[in-house]
Amino acid sequence: MNIRNIALIILLNIERDGAYSALALNNSIKENKLNKTDSSFLSALVYGVLERQITLDYIIKQYSKIPLRKIELKTKVILRLGILQLVFMDKVPDSAAVNESVILAKKHKLMKSAGFINGVLRSVTRAETKYTLPDKSKDTEYYYSVKYSCPRDLVSLWLKAYGEDVTVGILENLSGRPQLTARVNTLKTTCEKLIAELESEGVKAEKSELCENALVLKNTGSIEGLKAYKNGEFYIQDIASQLCVKALNPQPNDVLIDVCAAPGGKSFTAAQYMKNRGKIFSFDIYEHKLKLISSTAKRLGIDIIRTDIRNAEKDTRELPLADKVLCDVPCSGLGVLSRKPEIRYKKDLLSDELHELQYRILLNSAENTAYGGTLVYSTCTLNPAENIENVNRFLNENPDFKPEKLNLNIKSVIDEPDNVLTLFPNGKNDGFFIAKFKREKL
Repeated sequence: MNIRNIALIILLNIERDGAYSALALNNSIKENKLNKTDSSFLSALVYGVLERQITLDYIIKQYSKIPLRKIELKTKVILRLGILQLVFMDKVPDSAAVNESVILAKKHKLMKSAGFINGVLRSVTRAETKYTLPDKSKDTEYYYSVKYSCPRDLVSLWLKAYGEDVTVGILENLSGRPQLTARVNTLKTTCEKLIAELESEGVKAEKSELCENALVLKNTGSIEGLKAYKNGEFYIQDIASQLCVKALNPQPNDVLIDVCAAPGGKSFTAAQYMKNRGKIFSFDIYEHKLKLISSTAKRLGIDIIRTDIRNAEKDTRELPLADKVLCDVPCSGLGVLSRKPEIRYKKDLLSDELHELQYRILLNSAENTAYGGTLVYSTCTLNPAENIENVNRFLNENPDFKPEKLNLNIKSVIDEPDNVLTLFPNGKNDGFFIAKFKREKL
């Protein structure tokens, strides 16, 4: 089994066809029936290249006489894999990294490229200093872009929006998988009981200090195979997402609308706060995602969720006015780059069209909020245009909505009003933005 070849195929699928890294990786592991050791090596190769792509290309340019833009894609990906192993993976012998890269080129009939790849990689092995970062004093943005393999426009955005200290914190959390967190299904069990049950299945579970009824999981193996999971005693949900629902503060017998509900985690958590009493309308534009919400709700023992296809931007069908409306909009995903490292290389990542779409969804959602009701707007991104700028515009143009304090007992890292919170990725939670409003009669 040639793990490097599988990695090459996955990376080509991601770059050529827009495949999602986690999905492509998991499918390959299952299809090739890889053991734990091979799976770990494959993951290290795929995520390593995705997380360091700009850095790897910077190194290639230092050793290649051929301009990067003229190197054929497959050859370039093999070089990235080879340099990753030589420079950033201590346990891989240099000889293996070079030889296997050449073998990989020949396997894909890249005969002319094989010698080129061999030459570049051997030059890297001979160099006493493998590469030197750009001069920070001359170009701070370029320095951080290369060091952390982050596109320059993102570095520039964060430096201007949040300052250098916060930006470095974001950049340092772009690599490595964040901790896995679960939401305890309080309709079926308690934290203490679930921790004990998971422990009996070999899973280490600890309470999160950031949110009640949230657990940090380790040594899970296959989540779907766990008895507690099959029995509906928990589901996977990031802490930031859980805090978003806590901010909304659903109560028993509320009418709640989740306008962009898939995959359903926030609806499920809301149902627990509501003690499975009241009504939750969970909407999405894809039928297969709604079926997934319904089947998971059944596993969790939740029967107050009603699903339906609805376009949150354009659908003007009359809905019951809701006590609570959750408007978690499609976004650029800059807060979850550690989970989806390939996102950072998308060309339209900072498109102006996106925050306009979000604003239209927010306006449409506001229409369904009852007077005296609560509206929460949220994203999993770190972009002021999608976050605080949309919030300020909404408050300016909709005088019947007022800021409402979040009461999450979490100190904001940056200076912002008490009705909004920007969570930055830190290994414990994803990057996330939450804003809360109350509707009042004028």
